[in-house]
Amino acid sequence: MFKWITQAACASDARATRSATLLLALALLGAPALAQTPQPEETPTSTPAATPQSAPESWGWHVQLTDMTQKHGSFNSPYAGANSLPSHESAKETFDATLFLGVRVWNGGEIYLNPELDQGFGLAGTLGVAGFTSGEAYKVGHDSVYGRLPRAFLRQTFALGEALSEVESDANQLAGSRPDDRITLTLGKFSVVDIFDTNAYAHDPRADFLNWSIIDGGAFDYAADSWGFTSGGAAEWTRGDWSLRGGLMAMSKRPNDMTIDGTFKQRQWIAEVERRYSWMGHPGAVRLLGFLTQARMASYADALNQAQASDEMPSDLAPLRQRRRKQGFVINAEQELAPDAGAFLRYSRNDGRTEAYDFTDINESVSGGLQVKGRIWGQPEHSAGLALARNGLSANARQYFATAGLGIVIGDGQLLHYATEQILEAYYNARLGKALSITADYQYVRNPAYNADRGPVSVFGLRIHAEY
Repeated sequence: MFKWITQAACASDARATRSATLLLALALLGAPALAQTPQPEETPTSTPAATPQSAPESWGWHVQLTDMTQKHGSFNSPYAGANSLPSHESAKETFDATLFLGVRVWNGGEIYLNPELDQGFGLAGTLGVAGFTSGEAYKVGHDSVYGRLPRAFLRQTFALGEALSEVESDANQLAGSRPDDRITLTLGKFSVVDIFDTNAYAHDPRADFLNWSIIDGGAFDYAADSWGFTSGGAAEWTRGDWSLRGGLMAMSKRPNDMTIDGTFKQRQWIAEVERRYSWMGHPGAVRLLGFLTQARMASYADALNQAQASDEMPSDLAPLRQRRRKQGFVINAEQELAPDAGAFLRYSRNDGRTEAYDFTDINESVSGGLQVKGRIWGQPEHSAGLALARNGLSANARQYFATAGLGIVIGDGQLLHYATEQILEAYYNARLGKALSITADYQYVRNPAYNADRGPVSVFGLRIHAEY
């Protein structure tokens, strides 16, 4: 696992001043905009085959900086547990700066490295809401800036035909040509959702929505360390309007652990099929994803049996963990409605028999929403989005949390009145120059952590993002 820690202590106010200065400096450079989330290899139906017009990039680099501040209002809280969102809390801030390095090593072969600096915490230390409010917040945090290498991977592309399309220089993408029909292999360290469960309108917490259960399938308990990255391999076959993806990923050594199991004894198999199409002249896509996790997990039934026998829920589930399977699926659709507007819809579910392993405490989730570009109101560089999500627990999980169980991100000590977690998110993104954007975000959470006795909660966010 590549990581290094820089104990360059910096107070919150000093860090905020420094990061804002860096962001404004990048804006003055007049850099072109670029997408921040690496996308899977796919060919849109609207892109015709093309002959390369320029020599391919032999190497390239890009950089991004994001500062995210969130604050929630006070709310009703008759009781709280170890993993509860506090009813009163100061604003929390996260900061990250990423360097995207890429080099073309041979025909079709590219190596990418993404060293990154991180600092800060999510609300309540990223606890208290299953559909957590910030995709920029990890399950770990630090007051000082620390460095990591979240991505280090090889991408190899094999042509299946002669037709080519031009691709522009971007984060983790070298400019040049790419076969329209191809097989793409990705090996190394990256995030599962770099390749799987992508969506044009809800997937990038540095550019669009922030809530975990909106930017990803909430019940997709994908392989990851505490920062959201893993090691493994993925293969993608793309031909015409179809793509088929498959992958083998390493789970963390233990649920929500900082270390990935490099032996692959804790592992996850993923398969996804995608169909792209055109509806009334507007592109769209539908994806069906399935996953199977094989790891040492505790079942909710065993935890409840032990709690009944000892009259107390075990605080440590490690003795109950056995080799088990978890399976689930995600249905993911996107549709352009007009040249400057699009919609998305996701539905995800897992079997709900075992504890959450690497993502969050959700067994069923549905989300959907709209994104609109500002050209409609005379601001073509602006965008706005509105989305809804509803998350739920399985019957066994409800009993587990009602009996003082603790999950990855939730646990109020009791759950007297269960209700689905319901989330509304709205954002407005304003681009200031070619490299800087500022986003105002609002989220309204009913029944945080599925608890009808607590909340509702209003969460206000401000995101500053720069890219070069």
